[in-house]
Amino acid sequence: MAEKDNTPKESFKPNFNPIKGKKPKFSFYWIYGVLLLGFLGLQVFNYNNPVKPVDYTRLEEMLLSQDVEKIVVVNKEKAEIYIKKEKIQSDTAYKQFNKKGLSTAFNGANPQFYYEINSVDILDRLLKDCRDTIATRMKRDSVSVMKIAEFKKQFPYPPGTETRKDIFGDILGYILPILILVGAWFLIMRFMSRGGGGGGAQIFNIGKSKATLFDKDTMVNINFNDVAGLEEAKVEIMEIVDFLKNPTKYTQLGGKIPKGALLVGPPGTGKTLLAKAVAGEAKVPFFSISGSDFVEMFVGVGASRVRDLFRQAKEKAPCIIFIDEIDAIGRARGKNAITGGNDERENTLNQLLTEMDGFATNTGVIILAATNRADILDRALMRAGRFDRQIYIELPDLEERKAIFKVHLKPLKLDQNLDVDFLARQTPGFSGADIANVCNESALIAARKNKNIIEKQDFLDAIDRIVGGLEKKNKIISQHEKKVIAFHESGHAAVSWLLEYAHPLVKVTIVPRGKALGAAWYLPEERQITTYEQMFDELAAALAGRVSEHIFFGKISTGALNDLEKVTKQTYAMVVYFGLNEAVGNISFYDSSGQNEYAFQKPYSEHTAEVIDFEVKKIIDAAYAKAKELITENKEKVAALANLLLEKEVIFREDLELVFGKRPFEREEERFLPTKNPLPTAQATEDKT
Repeated sequence: MAEKDNTPKESFKPNFNPIKGKKPKFSFYWIYGVLLLGFLGLQVFNYNNPVKPVDYTRLEEMLLSQDVEKIVVVNKEKAEIYIKKEKIQSDTAYKQFNKKGLSTAFNGANPQFYYEINSVDILDRLLKDCRDTIATRMKRDSVSVMKIAEFKKQFPYPPGTETRKDIFGDILGYILPILILVGAWFLIMRFMSRGGGGGGAQIFNIGKSKATLFDKDTMVNINFNDVAGLEEAKVEIMEIVDFLKNPTKYTQLGGKIPKGALLVGPPGTGKTLLAKAVAGEAKVPFFSISGSDFVEMFVGVGASRVRDLFRQAKEKAPCIIFIDEIDAIGRARGKNAITGGNDERENTLNQLLTEMDGFATNTGVIILAATNRADILDRALMRAGRFDRQIYIELPDLEERKAIFKVHLKPLKLDQNLDVDFLARQTPGFSGADIANVCNESALIAARKNKNIIEKQDFLDAIDRIVGGLEKKNKIISQHEKKVIAFHESGHAAVSWLLEYAHPLVKVTIVPRGKALGAAWYLPEERQITTYEQMFDELAAALAGRVSEHIFFGKISTGALNDLEKVTKQTYAMVVYFGLNEAVGNISFYDSSGQNEYAFQKPYSEHTAEVIDFEVKKIIDAAYAKAKELITENKEKVAALANLLLEKEVIFREDLELVFGKRPFEREEERFLPTKNPLPTAQATEDKT
């Protein structure tokens, strides 16, 4: 018995290409080519038969010169004129017809000229008059009667008549408009299908899904090792991936795979990146689509695309569907009464709810979705059975920022003494996208300074660039305005230095940056809850700039706009949302569900509104008085700090220690604040110059 050959078939044809065996697809460009060749052929044909038009005068001259052999009237519209052979060969006026290759033009087969006639009677009269004129001339020259009779017999009067049917022209007259319409329709369909899902998509495929498929041929190279931080989120996501790889591990205990997971978090925290890592780790078909891809101007298209997406997913199960920015179609229904009952977005959401957990089952299809506006999503979409898990992805903490920095610092050429822990402490409240931007900006700043490596100061400059904006060193500011700005920023720095719960100062500058004329950098404390005392000290520090202007100049300016906006919002939040006011009490009017988004009235009475306004003003006045008390007690020190700021334009924490002494409420993280450079900073030197 012969052994079975286990050699793969591909080994016999190493250069086998399955595409070569397929027949080429029909292309409309072949039709365009045939039409072009036909047009060129007609042009060549007309060139070989140079029949030229003549007017009435020229025809009369040709007749009187006896050059015309015969005239044939075709369809009572055109008179074809045939010139005598001897005239073509001898007369220089017809030399263009006496060339090699134009034998058909002078051998009598084709006419040489044509005359457009309006009436056959006019042509008959012209021929008769020319014949009589020549006959009269011959009589005057004593020509014999016999020759005159022979001349009249040979003269082309009356002209011949002929009725022709241009079959090719008639057919072309019928077909050419149809071809033009078909070609225009084809081009319109091609333009309308651009950007549609799939190659060769036409207007009839507008209801097809636009989801991008990642399978074994187009796998994503990102995995969980590329996602720094998000450890808790990765644990839950990895369980879903593990279920797809080893389903028996869970099903033997009677468990079921979660049908969906919703990634919720602020922008830039890595929701889409985590989904890419799932696509790279799962090794199963992965459909990726944005929520806005379902919504079109045509009614019913969104629901049709949802059906088509789940149909494709069922065919490739087990698989994962990722819907990014699901709030584009998942907004709570009935919240927008302006659109009426036939809202396309609501129809799309209804179809999505049915496909996720309707009468039919979706075995092996897992839904991943991401949004930063979970509060506006429909409750039916959030329930168990559709999204069994809601994975909250928060802004990274200190340790997570370290891990994110390590990922983004890998491709950079860094100083050996750069401390990642220091960078992580300088970026509280930064998302993963912000940290990536810091690393990129630091590289650009170092390159702008013609450095070979990226140093610590480059990262600090990058953080300043992102937080405060671009420096505007050429902005024209008068000396008085500059002095007001210096005392304003010194007030902020002094009060925040003297209060226990205010954020510690990093540096102060009066160099315009972004929209601000001056700025002070602080290092906020990373805390999960905040007390009344902490928020009150922050209010006093924010109002200290205006207090300083009033104490030292006796006037106030518009420079405190940003401070007043922040103070007003924070104080209203203390009273209305957090219940930190005794008069209003332990009441919160915050609506986490978003149902009052379209309400036309506030959820409290007019009397309560008056109480809220009174208490807000009372708290702000108390914070203002606290800042005024501190600045008044330390008036000389604040003035010295302002003068130092006018001199250097940028001051650091060490400068405040020289003026005010050691901060009495120093926290542990303040030990990691950046220190000023031994030499003047680049921005201060340039501004002075």
